[in-house]
Amino acid sequence: MKILFDFLPIILFFAAFKYAEGNKEWAAALATSHLGFLVSGNVVGVNEAPVLLATMVVIVATLAQVAWLKLRARRVDTMLWVSLALVVVLGGATIYFHNETFIKWKPSLLYWAMGLSFWLSPLLFGKNLLRALLGEQMQLPERVWHRLNFAWVAFFALMGLLNLWVAYSFSTSTWVNFKLFGGIGLMLLFTLAQGLFLARYLKDDAAPAEKVPADSR
Repeated sequence: MKILFDFLPIILFFAAFKYAEGNKEWAAALATSHLGFLVSGNVVGVNEAPVLLATMVVIVATLAQVAWLKLRARRVDTMLWVSLALVVVLGGATIYFHNETFIKWKPSLLYWAMGLSFWLSPLLFGKNLLRALLGEQMQLPERVWHRLNFAWVAFFALMGLLNLWVAYSFSTSTWVNFKLFGGIGLMLLFTLAQGLFLARYLKDDAAPAEKVPADSR
């Protein structure tokens, strides 16, 4: 359920864009009547309506995530606050200026913010974020924690660049597809690759425990 909660704004953005893209006249009329006061010139064109409506949906969805966590007295992750700030500022700029470029930068800036947090945390605070998250579940050598942390820094840096390459090299529709399927898919593949990398260390840790009964006889 947490995964669905985390990815809900992206899923809603995708669904809103695809529906509006298939009904552009309706989307333009709806956006003009309901978002006109937020838009420069007060009129939303047919071609820009899908991304503007989807942007408004993702802003509302992210605000709803934070509100839901607050109402349930649960902690709001730092990255969710960062995501909220980025989507409100860049999404608001996309809506007001009729320019999808702003919202296309949002995933890259969020990826880079996450990569920066993984990179700076050991340098400034002496804290490996991965070990803080997973240290109670597995015991790994210090060098392995360092490699894993660096791998996530590199992954987020490359994902930010990849998002911009897709955004500027292909249509908005293709970018929206990549934002959902490409972004989530690559994240899952990277996580799986790390799981395979960690498997050998987990087996090594389990080996002594298997020898205890034999040694005690």
